[in-house]
Amino acid sequence: MKTLTKKLAWIPLLGIIILFLCFISSTMEKNSVTSTLLAGAAKVNITPKTPIPMSGYGARHDPFKGVHDSLYVTATVFSDKTQKTVIITTDLLYFKNDFYKKTIQKIEEATGIKKEFILLSSNHNHGGPVTNVYDHETAPQIKIYIDELQQNIVNAVVQAIEKLEPAMIGMGKGTCKMNINRRARLADGSIGLGRNPDGPCDHDVSVMRIDDLNRKPIAIFVNWPCHGTVTGPNNYLINGDWPGATARYVEKVFGNDVIVPVTAGASADINPIYGPNSKFRDIEATGMLLGEEIERVVNSTKTFPNGNIEAKMITIMANGKKPQKSTFPNQKLESGDNVQINLAVLKVGDVVFAGVSGELMTEIGMRIKEESPFKNTVIITHCNGHSGYLCTNRSYPEGGYEVMVSRTMPGTEYLISNNLKSMIHSLK
Repeated sequence: MKTLTKKLAWIPLLGIIILFLCFISSTMEKNSVTSTLLAGAAKVNITPKTPIPMSGYGARHDPFKGVHDSLYVTATVFSDKTQKTVIITTDLLYFKNDFYKKTIQKIEEATGIKKEFILLSSNHNHGGPVTNVYDHETAPQIKIYIDELQQNIVNAVVQAIEKLEPAMIGMGKGTCKMNINRRARLADGSIGLGRNPDGPCDHDVSVMRIDDLNRKPIAIFVNWPCHGTVTGPNNYLINGDWPGATARYVEKVFGNDVIVPVTAGASADINPIYGPNSKFRDIEATGMLLGEEIERVVNSTKTFPNGNIEAKMITIMANGKKPQKSTFPNQKLESGDNVQINLAVLKVGDVVFAGVSGELMTEIGMRIKEESPFKNTVIITHCNGHSGYLCTNRSYPEGGYEVMVSRTMPGTEYLISNNLKSMIHSLK
């Protein structure tokens, strides 16, 4: 009996020893991870301090009347120890080509990052201030904001570089059906802005998890195809719409020190199911539902310490079209000035980001992703300038708002997709 008692006495001690060895093994595994990739992320507040007009709706001319929630620029920098690159996004509508060119020049001067390795995008939020600049009639307070905005963008990149550390990345994909095709058939025969459940709509939620070597998230990159139009033209409070609400939700789950860049996919003809209205509860609901899916994807995504960086950039010219006066089908198309479209591809590890300087219809983006040789291909629109609405060939005889205001002729769809696919296929 005494012998049996002595033997049993070893069991708790043995358990402690096993737990200790497991802890040592886990610690050694973490410390033994070596990464060829560095990452750093930062965000800077870009909320205007002085009331200026808001953007996104032609009928809204008065200055904003208050701030519901702040706007931000985020910068996510990657380095493979040979090359640096940065993905920037802002809670704004878009940037015209002049602003884009001047800003990336300042970034290159301040950081040494080459222009072809810079993606400067906006998530097409309609709850922010005007971004049209370099007009002789631009009000002084708008010019002051634009100058501050430009410097804040540069500052965000500099801060992200200062935070560079060995990193691990992983890509996951989810689904969120809070978006819908908006090209609705109306009783008068025209195509209006509404809800078309039978129309094409990309529901993909692309999520990149960026971890430190202890697998703690540094940043969570999000891409979802949808207009930032939950708030409508009657709203005069600065807000980040669903992108801002989504970032807040994800930050609350994973910690406020985690940077959450939110970018817009191909969504020229895609609206949120909620809105446009002035109900901020609908913004929070959209952000919550999208955020819950992002949380699920993040928690199921593994990260790996790998990745070389490649980038390519080209400018193409599309045949120009004058804006039409009607949303009815089969309108006459009149030639206008040719339109510059900036295309960029950036490969970080096994993830490809394809940037387009305009509002790309969802079918075009879906096809590019489907035909890409890289499983993880992300379309970022409103990127590196502004080219307006970029429509499918078949949409022109159908009519609708997107076709009416588009500045490019049929054929633009394949000009974009063929060039982007060629650029993607040239990546190693």
